[in-house]
Amino acid sequence: MRYETIKKLCCPIDKEDLALTTVTKDTDGNILQGFLTCGKCQRIYPIVQGIPIMSPDEYREFRLEQPLLDKWKKHLKGRVVENFRVISHNSDKQELKPGNIK
Repeated sequence: MRYETIKKLCCPIDKEDLALTTVTKDTDGNILQGFLTCGKCQRIYPIVQGIPIMSPDEYREFRLEQPLLDKWKKHLKGRVVENFRVISHNSDKQELKPGNIK
């Protein structure tokens, strides 16, 4: 997924900007793996093989996404995900602000 495309995305639930955490990129700088986080509702949307998984909660299965989250644990920096939402610590609040593309 191209960085320019990600900048155009918003949370499908509340239409807020998303923060990007990149896990891997290809040689052209396209994002292959990572996740998007909504600063308002704290939902997390994984990016798998360049495709963001942005389905509504009722069409997602946490047990299928859990292996990715376990694999990306170091990128979550101590944050926990429950029901597709990031449960953050006080020190992480700044990182989850809308529009925070890193």
